[in-house]
Amino acid sequence: MKNFFSNFKGDAFGGITAGIVALPLALAFGVSSGLGPTAGLYGAIFISFFAALFGGTNTQISGPTAPMTAVSMVVIAGIIATNDGDVNKALPVILTVFLLAGLMQIGLGALGLGKYIRYIPYPVVSGFMTAIGVIILLTQILPSIGYYPKEDVEFVNQFKPQAEEVILENILKEEAGEGILVLEDFKETIARAGEVSQEAILKESQTLAAKEASGALGAIKALPRALQNINWLELLLALGTIFIIYGFKRITKAVPSTLVALIVMSGIAVGFGLNYRPIEEIPSGLPVPNLEIFTSFTFNSISPYIFTALTLALLGAIDSLLTSVVADNMTKTKHKPNKELVGQGIGNSVAAIFGGIPGAGATIRTVVNITSGGKTKLSGMIAGVLLFIILLGLGPIASQIPAAVLAGILITVGIGVMDYKGLKAIPSLPKDIKLGTLKLSSEVVIMLIVLLLSTFWNLVYAVGIGLVIASLMFMKKIGDLTAGRSDVKTLKEEVWKDEINFPDHLKEHVFIKHLKGPLFFGSTSEFQQLTLQIPDTATYVIMRLGRMQYMDQSGLYAMEDMLQDLKKKNIEVLFVGLLKQPRYMMERIDIIPDFIPEAHIFPKFEDCVKWIKQNVNEKNY
Repeated sequence: MKNFFSNFKGDAFGGITAGIVALPLALAFGVSSGLGPTAGLYGAIFISFFAALFGGTNTQISGPTAPMTAVSMVVIAGIIATNDGDVNKALPVILTVFLLAGLMQIGLGALGLGKYIRYIPYPVVSGFMTAIGVIILLTQILPSIGYYPKEDVEFVNQFKPQAEEVILENILKEEAGEGILVLEDFKETIARAGEVSQEAILKESQTLAAKEASGALGAIKALPRALQNINWLELLLALGTIFIIYGFKRITKAVPSTLVALIVMSGIAVGFGLNYRPIEEIPSGLPVPNLEIFTSFTFNSISPYIFTALTLALLGAIDSLLTSVVADNMTKTKHKPNKELVGQGIGNSVAAIFGGIPGAGATIRTVVNITSGGKTKLSGMIAGVLLFIILLGLGPIASQIPAAVLAGILITVGIGVMDYKGLKAIPSLPKDIKLGTLKLSSEVVIMLIVLLLSTFWNLVYAVGIGLVIASLMFMKKIGDLTAGRSDVKTLKEEVWKDEINFPDHLKEHVFIKHLKGPLFFGSTSEFQQLTLQIPDTATYVIMRLGRMQYMDQSGLYAMEDMLQDLKKKNIEVLFVGLLKQPRYMMERIDIIPDFIPEAHIFPKFEDCVKWIKQNVNEKNY
């Protein structure tokens, strides 16, 4: 306890400063996620406090981050869409996914997997982070110019026929669930359809319109229409926010420019009584746990989102541990990766129970904490407590913040989160693969695939596909490198020192092969050509295996195929210097002794030559 308060003054100042920096971002991320500013604030409070208390990085400040929010936004939109656009109906499932992600993080830490997170290839991380920036930029264009598809009457009316179709489908599903045979009872269907109000059709049309304009691709589709309906006041508020954020940094970095922009632009909007669009109301009072997570939980409702929860868990782990490395470099300390994952998991789990969006270690907030004097876990806990006090005392005031101001803040976040280091390196990376007439670096290809798939398709699947492609390319590179060292040469091509005195009269009947390096998937194609190299006069093949240290399953079956081909030609194979691992593999599938009896395995080449001389002479060659 004494060490806990050993740096109380520095931790207090660091935590308060980091909390102030976190406030506008928490509100903005909450709005961007689709659950509202309260969800962002709750996430920041609980993750900051509990991740600091139980985590393994003393100076880390955690909360909603751009990558976690971008993935959460996709998850939330998808679940709401499957629940007829009803946020309240979808909320228990959404929070259950977030809770599951937190529990998975705890599991990753408990299993000691934190140290392996660093092995995720850089091109995958680079493509993903740049995609996050692009997604945030594209999705914030519409609110920054004051265009909301659900409020565009002409746009919404386009979806009325589709809305009526969806409503009819829901009626038919209800009747099927009640055992009503539709084809035998049209009257019931007609009666229920007659009860559908114009308000219900309008609401479904608005949901479909919002879905059509959601995500990066939806924002691009809606942009031409949005540009015809610009709200100039909203645009000026967003531009003013962006100008202050970048401009104030040139004056001083002692005060967070994001907070300055939030206060100044909100003050102008409220003070001059401008007719702007405020964010959703932030409720006052204590956060209340959402018990529907537990009471309405079913495996069937959550099973489609298990992979999504795992992706959130892994992304949060990567995000947090990268920030931990930054903190280590600044403080000259060493974090505990597995403990950090457990802390992040607990923070995300608690936040989910209270309705908060998930988060991770936040680099900017952590750096602010350290430079302001934070040294122990107390700083992160103080940041969470400060946000909690703001929630209790300033909720009604925060509810007056213009939505366009938060859109402007998020645009700067999107610009800042992109991986410019990776983008700048594209021209200088070695071009090792060919696509038609175009030569590209394999790292660039992976980065672009992840970037495009993440931006215009699915963040979750993009990362998985990127990892698979990166692994395959890595395997090919290693295979090519190892295959270059793993060759098979004839006696005529290369004579080893102990083969110099091999009898000339036996060379016509004995073919010597040298295997150097592992026999694995990357070298099997060359090895399979072995039987084609053997002259027709040969009756024995000596395979020198003293430098073949390893054999995988691909190599094992390639060896078996080769031995079968030679057996059909009545060619006997002798092994020299067979090592432990390849021998074990060949014994497992009975290559030894079915194809190669113990009498044909020799520890030294001299022993093999002695056996050859005796047997060749007996055959009177």
